[in-house]
Amino acid sequence: MAIRTEMKLVENPLAPKSSAASRDGFGKGLVELGEGNPNVWAVSADVSESTRTHWFAEKFPTRFVQVGVAEQNLAGVGAGIASCGKIVFISAFGVFSPGRNWDQIRVSICYNDIPVIIHASHTGLTVGPDGASHQALEDIAIVRVLPNMTVIVPADMEQTKKAVHAAAALHKPAYIRTSREKLPVFTTSETPFEIGKANVYRDGKDVAIFACGPIVHEALKAAELLSAAGIDAAVVDCHTIKPIDKKTIIEMAEKCGLLVSVEEHQVDGGMGSAIAEVLCSESCVLGSGSGVLGLEHPVPLVRHGVHNRFCESGNAMELLKHYSLDAEGIAKTVREAVAGMKRK
Repeated sequence: MAIRTEMKLVENPLAPKSSAASRDGFGKGLVELGEGNPNVWAVSADVSESTRTHWFAEKFPTRFVQVGVAEQNLAGVGAGIASCGKIVFISAFGVFSPGRNWDQIRVSICYNDIPVIIHASHTGLTVGPDGASHQALEDIAIVRVLPNMTVIVPADMEQTKKAVHAAAALHKPAYIRTSREKLPVFTTSETPFEIGKANVYRDGKDVAIFACGPIVHEALKAAELLSAAGIDAAVVDCHTIKPIDKKTIIEMAEKCGLLVSVEEHQVDGGMGSAIAEVLCSESCVLGSGSGVLGLEHPVPLVRHGVHNRFCESGNAMELLKHYSLDAEGIAKTVREAVAGMKRK
């Protein structure tokens, strides 16, 4: 079994020297893209500084459109520009786009299968003090169900820059989810990134932890805590939720026999649900020995995230700790899952 563990991380990924918001990676990647491609446009809903599209606007003012606080118009204008042969990035907070303009994204963008990339900033619990009204915890669920849509949740600032370039190269609808909080930058410019191909940052035999976004770094720290407790945990960065990496999911399931998904999103409809769909459909449809993706036996999956609730306001890391999505909380969930397996 060939597991990709050659990923290039910073010298000490558990204690990286720098931190930055993944939204900064979006803004920087967008400027890089604009410098090399005159057909790249950006549209904002009156939050250009917050979503970092103001860097693009300052450099390419004739390719930037400000629609004001009107997210439905944001999607419609973006679709119109894209229909003229451009690649368009529309940018707003996740609770408003896709939260308020899902219909326009569905009909104007996805139905027409045109190159509009929806950048959702300020997502997840790490939006922090803004509280429940601004904590986008349902966005992955509502966009991954859309036909023609690619869904990407980068782990840090460096990976977000790569995601911008990769999404533009698709020439199709895509969704990029970023965070406001400054968080560890633990990948490098040399770390591979390929849409639809998960990155295995740490191999293991007892359990595989699948994570996305800012939680990937917490999962790496959790794996160290688990190692001290005698549990050998793999850590997989599942940065692409759709199309999801079925092959790596099945390989890890067969190798470890236990998967744990962790995400700052509702457990219903998020990354964990996408993984569960793979485990169920591939084992049932393909069956034992019927192909590369065939599972001999279905394996347990513990989905860890936000459980059917609105969350509170607070400091980003305090919230992760409160909802057991920091390293200690993830490690505790994994230990309980491993113990449950042993009892069986």
